[in-house]
Amino acid sequence: MQIFDEVTRTSQLYSKIDSLLSFCVRPNYALSGTDSVFNNVLNKTGTTRNFTGLKQITVLPVILQQQYNTHHAYGWNDGSMIPAKGYQNQLSFGLSWKRGIFSLQARPEIVYTYNSYFSAFPIKHIENIWRDYYHYVVNRIDAPERFGYGKYLKIFPGQSNFKINYRKLSLGISTENLWWGPGVRNSLVMSNNAPGFPHISFNSSQPVTSAIGSFEWQLIGGVLKGSGVIPDDTALLFRGQQLYERKGDGDRYLNGVVFSWQPKWTKGLFLGFSRVFYQNRSMVEGSFDGYLPVVGKFFKSQLPAEDAKKRDQLISVFFRLILRKEKAEIYGEFGRNDHSYNTRDFLLEPEHSRAYIIGFSKTFDGSKRDMQLYGEMTNLQMPSTMFLRAQESWYTHYQIKHGYTNHGQVIGAGIGPGSSSQTIGLKWIKGVDRIGGSFERIVRNNDFYNYAFAPFLAWQRHWVDYSLNFNRSWRKKNMVFDAQLSCVQSLNYQWYNQSIVHVNARFGICYLF
Repeated sequence: MQIFDEVTRTSQLYSKIDSLLSFCVRPNYALSGTDSVFNNVLNKTGTTRNFTGLKQITVLPVILQQQYNTHHAYGWNDGSMIPAKGYQNQLSFGLSWKRGIFSLQARPEIVYTYNSYFSAFPIKHIENIWRDYYHYVVNRIDAPERFGYGKYLKIFPGQSNFKINYRKLSLGISTENLWWGPGVRNSLVMSNNAPGFPHISFNSSQPVTSAIGSFEWQLIGGVLKGSGVIPDDTALLFRGQQLYERKGDGDRYLNGVVFSWQPKWTKGLFLGFSRVFYQNRSMVEGSFDGYLPVVGKFFKSQLPAEDAKKRDQLISVFFRLILRKEKAEIYGEFGRNDHSYNTRDFLLEPEHSRAYIIGFSKTFDGSKRDMQLYGEMTNLQMPSTMFLRAQESWYTHYQIKHGYTNHGQVIGAGIGPGSSSQTIGLKWIKGVDRIGGSFERIVRNNDFYNYAFAPFLAWQRHWVDYSLNFNRSWRKKNMVFDAQLSCVQSLNYQWYNQSIVHVNARFGICYLF
């Protein structure tokens, strides 16, 4: 439940959570599955209850997440939920077990949605626009606007894992959602926007201290799946040529690493990086470089055969600075979706294929409730180098037609390829009890817009969403509630001259045993 991540992060500014935790490598295994989160944040004796006679088995909280869209799919960072109109819900529950160095968590997720019909890319667009839409969007990434027709019911393994734990190290198999980097609304490389994917993980379970500071890391190798959803019209032609290109089964191998360091000389500062390679499983070489490319070299001049391997790389560096006396934090992430050719190339055009996130939060003391001001800005749009050299939108690749997705949803920033967002908000907080609002602006896939509409000088066709969001969370005994209501105006929905006003409503319920 997202409210727990938010509350624990804020509690760190109040010195209630370990100051060595970066919140840049999540789940926070140092907190996950323990009572410390709820003792410090919820003032509750414990979160689970042991079965009689089986002290090693505990019942995990039951969580029901619900969402409703009135006009079309909207929202992100909802894991195994799908983009859909109408009502949908996600139910998660489970058990955990520990014995010596072994631990097991079984926490499946059941997703059900009415999946009502809504209008997607308009047939009214001229054929040149449809050509570009297939070439730059449909054939570049497996991210369908609609997940078929009719009701949708699916069971995912969810937040499940089996681990071998030794001191502050952990090795295991998991399907948990991962979040890398300091972002709150978005993350460049890894987020909870899509269902979790099966992966082998070697990671720190707690910050590892040393003479130069503390470290957190995670190294993974996993498998991504396709959505199995195809466009409505796969036979659409442009000048006698079929527009749709078949993608295959969608199985891809992903290798990634994230690393965070808190220097001992600068308390509250976290520095880190993340790197991911992914490619079709059929192209993976049975070698060290094939399974662990993230430990390879960084420049294409050092990897002359890299393009022939038909794989894509995402890399980012990030920071998070906690100002505990001021109860504030500043964070940022800068990423590249391509190798630089060499050092000179990087120094001349560091902005090539770049993306970035920058954000902050500041809490002000109050008599009954404290007030928190926060904001975040994300930019995935291609820079001006797109006019000089070939590049792909973030999360897309001409050789890996499913792109950086799992089960049809982007694993990174939920706003999607070529998009940007700006968020500013204010809330009054007292532990879990929070009330407030935010304003958000999202520009949808401006990379596609520039390719398709710039030749026509159609400068008023940007698809832009403005949303006014109201949030409320509270606790009553063993129940935690989290609600959000968003009033959204979509200007030029689907890059067509139409303005849509619609509503996105979310309501989550958590029962703590």
